[in-house]
Amino acid sequence: MKGSKKAVILYGPPGSGKGTQAELLVRRYGFFHFDTGQYLRRLLNDPKNKNNKEIQREKKLNEEGTLNTPSFVLKRVREETRRISRMGLSITYSGSPRTLFEAFGDVKHEGLLALLKKEYGTKNVFIIQLLVNSASAAKRNAGRLMCAVCGLPILAASKTTTCSFCGAPAKRRVDDDPKIFAHRIEEYKKRTFPILTKAIARGYAIKKINGEPAPYRVHDAIAAYLEKAH
Repeated sequence: MKGSKKAVILYGPPGSGKGTQAELLVRRYGFFHFDTGQYLRRLLNDPKNKNNKEIQREKKLNEEGTLNTPSFVLKRVREETRRISRMGLSITYSGSPRTLFEAFGDVKHEGLLALLKKEYGTKNVFIIQLLVNSASAAKRNAGRLMCAVCGLPILAASKTTTCSFCGAPAKRRVDDDPKIFAHRIEEYKKRTFPILTKAIARGYAIKKINGEPAPYRVHDAIAAYLEKAH
């Protein structure tokens, strides 16, 4: 994919394949994958932060499956986004922005979408919605694993318990527990999905792509869309 650096936001319910699609963009086009969930888990579980009251409060929310405090997340995602942009890298998100506040901010806080427009240019910001029904998402989550070292996702269909990239053992994410997953789905419906409606009202184009097929086929559809756009 030639041209200017780009920002791609991947939306979809938990289990829709956002992380996998972001990693495929990394390998094919050299994007930087900003996995908000992984970034937050690393921050919240860092032993250095065990006495930080704010971070411990956010850790408890994360373990319950509740979205972290929007102002807490926005501040850190903005800082990282600006740093990545200034390095001249394209970026893809598999978990940001998660709430209306994170996406659009308020009178005192600039939202992530406004920052991306400034850093990447309006024509280089893409929002993609992966369409996956609730039953498929739940099934994927029930068997999903991730590498304990590099964090790469391991598809349930692969029936392996080791990472094919680094060979480390696989583990289940805390927030993939069925009860927590059900709560995460409700959080997505109530707090994340409304971003798409508001984004359309503000003139952003939302590309809907079927997320049910095998990941490589979904990636082909995403790649075709991005290639056609430029």
